[in-house]
Amino acid sequence: MSTSPSPTEPSAAKEPEKREIRVISHCSLFYWWPVWLTALIMFLISWFSGHRLAIVPEGTHTLEKLIWIDPTHKDKEAAEKVGIHPNDKEKAKRRVLVLPYFKDEKEDKAQMQNYEDPRLHMTTNKNLGVLFVAILLLVIGITNIPLRGLWSVIVIVILLSLSIIFAVLEWWAIILTWLSFLDIRINAAGYLAIFLVLFTLWVFVFFLFDRQMYISFTPGQMRVRKEIGEAETVYGTEGMSVQKQPSDLFRHWILGLGSGDIIVRTGGSNAQEIHLPNVLFVGWKIAQIEELLAQKQVVPGKE
Repeated sequence: MSTSPSPTEPSAAKEPEKREIRVISHCSLFYWWPVWLTALIMFLISWFSGHRLAIVPEGTHTLEKLIWIDPTHKDKEAAEKVGIHPNDKEKAKRRVLVLPYFKDEKEDKAQMQNYEDPRLHMTTNKNLGVLFVAILLLVIGITNIPLRGLWSVIVIVILLSLSIIFAVLEWWAIILTWLSFLDIRINAAGYLAIFLVLFTLWVFVFFLFDRQMYISFTPGQMRVRKEIGEAETVYGTEGMSVQKQPSDLFRHWILGLGSGDIIVRTGGSNAQEIHLPNVLFVGWKIAQIEELLAQKQVVPGKE
């Protein structure tokens, strides 16, 4: 008499998928994205504005005069490029830059050879340079002056109060009139150089350098690498706590797009405190870590 075979039992329990949360602490260069982005925009505006910068010595003046070009003169081709023709007196009336004359003939010839046709791209709008410098100074101040928690609120209240007071006293018109005399200009190559250097550093640091130093959480343990090339240090998660520091409104939310600082305290007799500044999506990261810390490490074959 045959018996029905018993259900086949698995030879080994299937190992659950190992969950890992990696937290990367970025350096303060991450907050400089508005500077290289603004430099790129200013470069494009300056390059396609269709204007050039003329570099002239002190004493140069503009004159409106009738320019007569000798048809046999070597400058005839250059004059025709700008629409001046020998027989068209109406078009030949132009505003020209007149360089100062030096009494010493050798010095005068040397000065004349130092100048060439304008070739540097630059917009006529002086406000672009003022705006770029303002953004640069704001980023420098925000990234170097911490204003956490209540300090952020105090600064906002002070700025709003001053704005209202200036409006009531009609000082804004005076301030704006004074600022209208501020003239800051950077040519297209200047903006491009700032953009290329800063953007290259930003990409290298954000996508490569910062990712070599991290903290990785898995059920039951935490692995830490503080320096590039350093071996990982492993800590147990029992008794571990993760705390988010008070946010800096200007640095973390305006420039950091929801970043923040984290403090991790390990448990045990040899407790360690690990600081993680500038962590992206800090609220979501904290929630994921706390959920993971509540889990116990699963060891296959043990119940």
